[in-house]
Amino acid sequence: MSHDVVADALNQMMNARKAGLTQVIVKRHSQLLISVLAIAKLKKYIKSYELKDNQLIIIFDKLNGCNAIKPRFIVKSDEVEKYVPRYLPAKDFGVIIVSTPAGIMTHYTAIEKKQGGCLLAYFF
Repeated sequence: MSHDVVADALNQMMNARKAGLTQVIVKRHSQLLISVLAIAKLKKYIKSYELKDNQLIIIFDKLNGCNAIKPRFIVKSDEVEKYVPRYLPAKDFGVIIVSTPAGIMTHYTAIEKKQGGCLLAYFF
């Protein structure tokens, strides 16, 4: 078991997807993971998530792929775009989630607001 709650949850989601499941129960969660899932739900990569009995239940629908970015690169606002081809399969296909001083947001919003930060995860 690693200390990265976000990476563990996203790996569980991908393993469940490969097994043909659409739901995953995560026992360890954090506010950072919930923020990442909120963006994924907003962009329609997951259907819903809820906290029940201190366990996080994630239901995903049309998820092709997701993963945590390790090591968590710290990038300036004008450098975010160069990491897109490294993690996403095609242009305008998927999002990279960035933790900035203004909050957690997609790479599109970070570029628009000219915010640099730490690359956390990607969904496509």
